[in-house]
Amino acid sequence: MTEGNFVDYVKIYVSSGKGGKGSTHLHREKFIEKGGPDGGDGGRGGHVYLVGNKGLWTLFHLKFAKHVKAGHGGDGGSARSTGADGEDKFIEVPLGTVVRDKETNEILFEITEHGEKKIVAKGGKGGLGNWHFRSSTNQTPRYSQPGMPANEIDVILELKVLADVGLVGFPNAGKSTLLSVLTSAKPKIADYPFTTLKPNLGIVAYRDFQSFVMADIPGIIEGAAEGKGLGHYFLRHIERNSVLLFLIPADADDIKKEYEILLDELRRYNPEILDKERFIVISKSDMLDEELKAEMKVQLDKDFKGLKYHFISSIANQGLLELKDKLWEMLNSEENQIQATPEA
Repeated sequence: MTEGNFVDYVKIYVSSGKGGKGSTHLHREKFIEKGGPDGGDGGRGGHVYLVGNKGLWTLFHLKFAKHVKAGHGGDGGSARSTGADGEDKFIEVPLGTVVRDKETNEILFEITEHGEKKIVAKGGKGGLGNWHFRSSTNQTPRYSQPGMPANEIDVILELKVLADVGLVGFPNAGKSTLLSVLTSAKPKIADYPFTTLKPNLGIVAYRDFQSFVMADIPGIIEGAAEGKGLGHYFLRHIERNSVLLFLIPADADDIKKEYEILLDELRRYNPEILDKERFIVISKSDMLDEELKAEMKVQLDKDFKGLKYHFISSIANQGLLELKDKLWEMLNSEENQIQATPEA
């Protein structure tokens, strides 16, 4: 998937179908002079559905679909014939898609499971034919109901990537390199900032044919919560990760300060993100000898009291197996299992 093909935010106009009108018809047949009313009902208008598709990773296919309209219901006919229902429209979206009302910004619903189907615009109900209005005192009703109008709404579709582990760090911290080493993903890697312009997903293979999903989020800079850099635009994807992996290079001027800046940006964006389990990983540790690493561990123990940290080198393939073990353990902890259990 190229950089330009990743789309996680689209606005579309959605319109259901209007209901068909009921029929005002009087039965006429040879030898039956006054057969009475037999007008049928109108068909309902088509619904517009959103359907979850685990094979989709982006909203790119909806980038140019600015209008989605369902079919109108057919009118009722004679002999109590009901009009045909309008054609339903199905919009496939990736898992993690949040649907908002553009006018009120209210969250209508979200799609999180494959095959999950929800109505975003309900079709208008068909009108009743004059058959329904007959009575002992009104034996020849010459009226029927019109169909209900279509429902129209402007919606915002916002994708929040679903991943087990989210990589958080400054530009050039080594997030893309780590993802490329642990998974088969092929993110863009270069020696300049902001090489990652979209979230990248990869599946990390683990023991006994098990796996988990890792997401590389574009680099965060100080002030990202106020819209600086690219971080603010993509911070929404971190909301859905079970574990946040803070990646800080070993050659950083102050590891603790970098961690605190990243943490503060997440807090300012959404304080609830800090409830997630955190893991600090020191990347590019192949440039450290054992003596220097031992000194750094003493300092890190003081700086990160109670927080887990780990040294790795993606290039030299150091500490990666242990990293996967630790992540798997965190993902399968009792706390994460409780958070993953859907509410009744």
